[in-house]
Amino acid sequence: MSRDIDRRAFLKAAGGAAAAATLAGCAADPDETGTGTEGSGTTEAGGDGTEATESGTESEGEGSTLTYARGNDSGTLDPQNTTSGEDVKVTNQVYDQLIMFEPGQTTLREGLATEWNLEGTTVTLTLREGVTFHNGDDFTADDFIATFNRFTNPDYEYYPGDSYVSAYGPFTLGNWIDSVSKDGDYSLTIELNQKYAPFLRNLAMFASSVLSQQAIQELGQELAQNPVGTGPFQFENWDTSNQRIRLSANGDYWGEAPQVDEVVFSAVGSNTTRAQTLDSGGADIIDGIGAQASKIVQDSSNAELVQQAGINVGYMAFNMAKVEAFRETKVRQAISHAIDTQALVENIFKGIAEQASQPIPSNVFGFNDDLSPYEQNLERAQTLLDEAGYGDGFSFELATFKNPRTYNPSPLQAAQLVKSNLAEIGIEVSINQQSFNPFLDYTSAGNHDACFLGWMTDNADPDNFFYALLHPQVADGELTEGQDWVSFDAEGFNTLNVAAWANRDYMTLVEEAQTTYDQTVREEKYKQAAKIAHDEAPWVFMDHAKELRGVANRVSGFVLAPISGPFLNLVSLN
Repeated sequence: MSRDIDRRAFLKAAGGAAAAATLAGCAADPDETGTGTEGSGTTEAGGDGTEATESGTESEGEGSTLTYARGNDSGTLDPQNTTSGEDVKVTNQVYDQLIMFEPGQTTLREGLATEWNLEGTTVTLTLREGVTFHNGDDFTADDFIATFNRFTNPDYEYYPGDSYVSAYGPFTLGNWIDSVSKDGDYSLTIELNQKYAPFLRNLAMFASSVLSQQAIQELGQELAQNPVGTGPFQFENWDTSNQRIRLSANGDYWGEAPQVDEVVFSAVGSNTTRAQTLDSGGADIIDGIGAQASKIVQDSSNAELVQQAGINVGYMAFNMAKVEAFRETKVRQAISHAIDTQALVENIFKGIAEQASQPIPSNVFGFNDDLSPYEQNLERAQTLLDEAGYGDGFSFELATFKNPRTYNPSPLQAAQLVKSNLAEIGIEVSINQQSFNPFLDYTSAGNHDACFLGWMTDNADPDNFFYALLHPQVADGELTEGQDWVSFDAEGFNTLNVAAWANRDYMTLVEEAQTTYDQTVREEKYKQAAKIAHDEAPWVFMDHAKELRGVANRVSGFVLAPISGPFLNLVSLN
């Protein structure tokens, strides 16, 4: 169904509380077809096989338009309703956090708070005055309190529902906060339920974006299509049939004002087509670049390839809750020995990634230098299968996404490598390839046998990997004695832990690391946790990838940011 959602028309028509029902049932679910190109048909644009040039004729006479081309459309524009990096690229333009990251760095800077302090379990923040939301409301402490309650409190009148809020709610804020109170309009006090080392960094994560209290009350779940923030750009419309989102500059922004009048996010499913679009002038910035696409950009006279080490991990997770064979450590180790991750990074990813040995990359503190990636050793793999009672092999489905991700720029080729490698030890793999947003729903529900996934850090803290991805986050009563996995149906289960892994020793180390402010002690605990993860192999640790962007020559001021961003308010067009 073609739908063009217009922010101004919507807000004008919606008026007050009736807004919450105006677009009921119209969740953004792009119609994606084909394996190489995503769109409403067989081409990237309106029928002639060429990509529309948003930065050219369409915006002629209307000011400057920056076009950002990516591999997939958004699924939602509500930061409390997503775990997808594709969504965050857009919401980071619209929303701000209390504390924010310096562009291109991992250090903290002022955001909607100008001062903060963490002492023991008490966090105090002084808020910025004179900030307005895109709907005209003044930002105050009440907005963050409403934001917190909407994300984490099922008893809150405007809580949007368990099936709506993402898994970020608990591990970012909900698990740690006892109470949030205000002293006037511009002072907040947050009481934690324990010492929690990463908390200030959690406040800078996209999931801690501050929503308007009025928008929460009036729009409800319709914030998924009509975001209302304080950010440098405000939402204009979402053409879901053509997978384009248009934002306009916020002239009242409190921070560094945008240098362009508009930003258009456009989805182009094919890596090479996206690179060609950049080369021909149809896009200004592109991401999701694989080896072939990076060569096109490098050879272009109209653009350059910008790159730096990423803070990410790519992996294949074993769903122990669903597949009995995966509950055997030796089976997981066997598969890890059978898959040639060296060939994956060198031949398929063409050197834009390095092999992984643990949940975090080497540029995050807590990295264990004593661990090495699993080497391909088919003889060892077969021996381990024999010892586990699966010497004759078995079969499973490998779920993967169609479109490139930073941590897996060639998902189908990677899946075919896994299938080929495992066939050599008698394991039959069927590949289930899906578009990204349905894929995330599929894996979050635990419907996969095994799946490709990955993670681009939200706050550059090891907790954001170790706890967010491999801790089940359930109460002790949900765990079964002698069992190192837990059901997806367990109350409070962290659906980001798509392996359903529940190793007690690992969990204890990660929990202890959260509660100490001594970096040396924390680091040692993460090194121990990394070794357990490596040896127990809930994932096939695949890669840590470089961050790559294609940037047109006419673009100035672009900062490649492996955390937060993209910081498009800093970009100008020559």
